Amino acid sequence: MCGIAGFCRFEEDFTQDRARWTRVLTEMREALAHRGRDQTGEYLRACVGLAHTRLSIRDLSGGAQPMVRRGARGEYAIVYNGEIYNTDELIPDLTRRGFRFETTCDTEVILCAYMAYGPDFASRLNGIFALAIWDGAERRLVLCRDRVGVKPLFYTEKGRTLVFGSEPKALFCHPQVTPEADLDSFREIFGIGPARTPGCGVFKGIKEVKPGCLAVFSPEGFREFPYWSLTARPHTDSYPETVETVSFLLRDAVKRQLVSDVPVCSFLSGGVDSSAVTAIASGFLSQQGKSLHTFSFDFSRNDEFFQSNPFQPSRDRPYVDQVLSLYPLRHTYLECGEAVLAELLPEAVAVKDLPGMADVDASLMYFCAQVKRHSKVALTGECADEIFGGYPWFYREKLFHADGFPWSADLSVRTALLSEDALRVLKLEDYIRQRYTDSLRETPVLPEERGDDRRLREVTYLSIRWFMQTLLDRMDRASMSCGLEARVPFADHRLVEYLYNVPWSMKYQNGMEKVLLRDACRDLLPPELLYRKKSPYPKPYSPEYEAILSRRFLAVLQDRAAPVNRFLDREKAERFLSAPHDYGSPWFGQLMAGPQMIAYLLQVNHWMERYRIG
Repeated sequence: MCGIAGFCRFEEDFTQDRARWTRVLTEMREALAHRGRDQTGEYLRACVGLAHTRLSIRDLSGGAQPMVRRGARGEYAIVYNGEIYNTDELIPDLTRRGFRFETTCDTEVILCAYMAYGPDFASRLNGIFALAIWDGAERRLVLCRDRVGVKPLFYTEKGRTLVFGSEPKALFCHPQVTPEADLDSFREIFGIGPARTPGCGVFKGIKEVKPGCLAVFSPEGFREFPYWSLTARPHTDSYPETVETVSFLLRDAVKRQLVSDVPVCSFLSGGVDSSAVTAIASGFLSQQGKSLHTFSFDFSRNDEFFQSNPFQPSRDRPYVDQVLSLYPLRHTYLECGEAVLAELLPEAVAVKDLPGMADVDASLMYFCAQVKRHSKVALTGECADEIFGGYPWFYREKLFHADGFPWSADLSVRTALLSEDALRVLKLEDYIRQRYTDSLRETPVLPEERGDDRRLREVTYLSIRWFMQTLLDRMDRASMSCGLEARVPFADHRLVEYLYNVPWSMKYQNGMEKVLLRDACRDLLPPELLYRKKSPYPKPYSPEYEAILSRRFLAVLQDRAAPVNRFLDREKAERFLSAPHDYGSPWFGQLMAGPQMIAYLLQVNHWMERYRIG
């Protein structure tokens, strides 16, 4: 993985002040150095500048970026963040078209594919990517992002200047870009967060290339259009055929994502998702005489304070141990303490440039840093619940029929501490309603779908378009904060496309969610693990963690200069601190309950202070 950044302005010749603009490019990519420190480079031409910082995974000695190629009509240059898993399938046709390859890295294949196919190149790629290509022949800058949005790509337009980067912090190194917020920024923070509206960067004027989209910046301006989108189609496969297809696609995705010139490890929670990915990966590596290194995560003292609830019915450790007894794995158990976790909350804001999933973000950062000591690449089980229907809002009646985003259906919980003035100005209900209805209108459905069938389409689309993006964004920032590449086999676009059209009766049977995935993995895992009730990423249950947060939040409430107090009602907040917190009633997703509300507001305050948000 890597970090990319750059700028373009057709009315200016940056080479007239080369030292200054090279320095800007250097500062932009240094802001992203945590994403990869193996190589760096800049590219500066009359109207465009590109910068790159590299985490070398393939062709360790070659593959330096920006990578430049001469064509018959001009020069082409690319900066790229990601991995392409089907390069071997692309090379033969490119070779027939006259391209010769000087490296074994996927970057060169992408650039040649663009030169051969133009903007249609993106639809030929299987992988995770965010990239920028300077097309000197057509005098245009092309930005592109993978189909489901695993890799980030932010941009802003300042007059006739386009500035882009893997993270907002890179944009703020450009002399024309400063961090600012407007009312919609705070509507995102308090009404949508820690999710984000697709394409929204929360900061005023900052946007993100949407998943599955390609953008072109030329003298005529900026335009973005989709090269891929979900499509509703009748599902005609029988159940056995569907199980066989899912089994093949998942195994093929894992096999493809093992491609690397450095060792690959996996995150193992003991749930069916990560256990299946681990089992498949272990099988492929064993054929090569290699063993897979695995890592599991938990919090100190959870063995003492864990509280079973409908969203998190059991701990992971016993199920992790079962997987270890089945496969030749080298395993490491990792734990994070309460004090360490609390200290990392501000750093998580700095990593993400925004408030996030509080202790989930902070702990994942900590765990990824521990994993990075052993490996540069990790396979994860992310995204299975969105495509197989594993979340409670797919099958619990109240959540399923919620008139709003089902992972955050009760607005009163997330606004309980806001002042009446803030609520009156922000008009959060109207803002959320508009985002929600916009997404319902764009949901791909079949003409004949009505009632629950149509609602299932909507819930699935919302989960992929919104909730999956939040988790992918979290994983990218947490892993790349220490230069660890996280790969997501369940986000393979072929799986996402296929499962979008599989009927609910094949995914949910006899009160059990994700039956289709479990049946597709029946030969990999024992029944007691295969049919384990879903339990999400762990969170801290120790009362000491909540006590630390409460002390810090009370100090913020008593600090008249604390910027978040402009939005809070102090009396409500103090009552909230004195009340017992229900760990089983999340206000976002399955993990964020009372303590996470405190942690989130602490992060909002730190965000406003760090970026001088007025």
